[in-house]
Amino acid sequence: MTCIKTTNALPVAVTMGDPSGIGPEIIAKMFLRRPDQRFWAVVGDPLVMEHAFGRLGAKVAVRPVSSIDQAAFDGASLDVLASSNLAALPPVGEISPVSGQVAFDAIVTAIKLARAGKVQAIVTAPIHKEALGAAGHAYPGHTEILADLGGGGRVAMMLANDEIRTVLVTIHCSLADAIRRADFPAQMAAIRLAHTGARALGIENPRVAVAGLNPHAGEGGLFGDEEIRIIRPAIEAARAEGIDASGPWPGDTVFMQARRGRFDVVVAQYHDQGLIPVKYMGVENGVNVTLGLPFVRTSPDHGTAFDIAGTGTADPSSLEYAFDYALKLRV
Repeated sequence: MTCIKTTNALPVAVTMGDPSGIGPEIIAKMFLRRPDQRFWAVVGDPLVMEHAFGRLGAKVAVRPVSSIDQAAFDGASLDVLASSNLAALPPVGEISPVSGQVAFDAIVTAIKLARAGKVQAIVTAPIHKEALGAAGHAYPGHTEILADLGGGGRVAMMLANDEIRTVLVTIHCSLADAIRRADFPAQMAAIRLAHTGARALGIENPRVAVAGLNPHAGEGGLFGDEEIRIIRPAIEAARAEGIDASGPWPGDTVFMQARRGRFDVVVAQYHDQGLIPVKYMGVENGVNVTLGLPFVRTSPDHGTAFDIAGTGTADPSSLEYAFDYALKLRV
């Protein structure tokens, strides 16, 4: 993987997300709440962002640009790199193929910017998987799009808040598929990316805890032998590479130990094993980071929230947390 050299002199690209969800609203609120931190541009649709400010009763000029080089970053107007130009708003709070296409186009445009070294990071607002599918894009989420188009090798999802960090061996798939996919190469990739991801946060020698797949980490083979056959050999191989990896630890206690400071990052075997502990502590201070890319990408730790879209009640805290997290990461 070749890292793309960026500097803090470059802006951040914030993708608009699904226009039928809360993405445009929380972006508008972040702009309003942070008058001294506006060196960023939205990648999305100008009409949608104009209406997002209008619903909030905010008189902010939206400035469409066709290139990031045209952005003014004057602090008074919001620069929107137009990855789409809708003539009418899509339905709010509903799955729409139009919204899925608009969201996809914004992501692709932002990836191109990052790969060209035009922005220092991408922060992505939430998308809806069914809307993507309705638009003809068979991706289960951001991570898979970034893996396919981002120019990196194998990627992993890291969820983090102020107290714990977790990296997933498998991501968006059924539990049955996760068990099959959690093979030796997947273990090694996740452990290595957990190590490099923690180092990207300034942790010089990260302590990587690897969770077991089965209850009690298999209890010596009584509840399954994946820990013996696959996970433990991967931990030993990672240690031979100089990574401070340990385990496999029981999944029901390893996060508690990490929260108490014993570990810097936990490698979880499947989606819910890793995400429930982070999200239980509150999505407002949670961030999703894609590891393994040649550029920085973060996202808030929540979805499109169709049930409150358009009501003006969405909380931008997780987006702001993701934005701040992106500024302190390095690839």
